[in-house]
Amino acid sequence: MILDPVLDARDCPNYGGSGNASAFGDERYDLAFLLVLLAWLAAVLVEQALPVAWRNRGAGEVALRAVAAVLLALTVACCLAARLLTVCH
Repeated sequence: MILDPVLDARDCPNYGGSGNASAFGDERYDLAFLLVLLAWLAAVLVEQALPVAWRNRGAGEVALRAVAAVLLALTVACCLAARLLTVCH
């Protein structure tokens, strides 16, 4: 939200016309936003691989927790990306 993206299609620079526009004031933020989401997913994966996250859990519990964390992070990232990157297209 710091980058002040467009959240309503009526606020897009290309509203009423055709073509693609960015939801951000600078089109470079589209790529930066995706890179931040990918870094967040990578951080979740790394966190799940750290032994401290396994604290007295069995292999099944560790795997279930890791799958749940990665799926949740992936779902949130995809929902954010889909909403912000397609609002003006």
